Amino acid sequence: MNDTEHALEWTNQPMPDVLQELHPSQQRKVINYIDNLVSSKTDGLEELYNAIAMIVKYIPHFVVIPLMVEHIKPQIAAGVCMKMSVDQATGYANELPLEYFSKVSQHIENPLMAEILGKMKKHKAEKFIRYELQHLPAHMLDISKHLDKQKLEIVAKSVTLPSHEDDLVGHPHKEIIEQLRYMQG
Repeated sequence: MNDTEHALEWTNQPMPDVLQELHPSQQRKVINYIDNLVSSKTDGLEELYNAIAMIVKYIPHFVVIPLMVEHIKPQIAAGVCMKMSVDQATGYANELPLEYFSKVSQHIENPLMAEILGKMKKHKAEKFIRYELQHLPAHMLDISKHLDKQKLEIVAKSVTLPSHEDDLVGHPHKEIIEQLRYMQG
């Protein structure tokens, strides 16, 4: 991965062809421009996420959860979640509708998601793991790299892995798939 691809990695979008056609120094200038633009447009969001995380501590979940699902985009909810303690985030994770929590989880760093899953109620964590394996298996494998043994065993019980070693050549999840395969064995 070159520097430009690394800089754009957070977008979860392929690098535009037109950007690939530019000289590396020109690519860097475009990337710097994008970074400055994003910084100016998101200035203050971290403080907002902190404030919301503090405020919702004092509002009962039965009030917050429906408002969150109805009015807050998953990416914003994830930003707030990342400012909460793991215990507070887990409290919400246990109560959020599965589909919404799945969308939120896509915007939370994998190690933090693994911590939250580790503290979730067992049946809620199992439902989430099965849902992710069915709908977003690569996402669940990314999280699995950070799970404790107990939760990783749930993944191993629930996942269908490639049957041939040749399927793993160059696979980005090769290590975790091999670990899960061993646990299934």
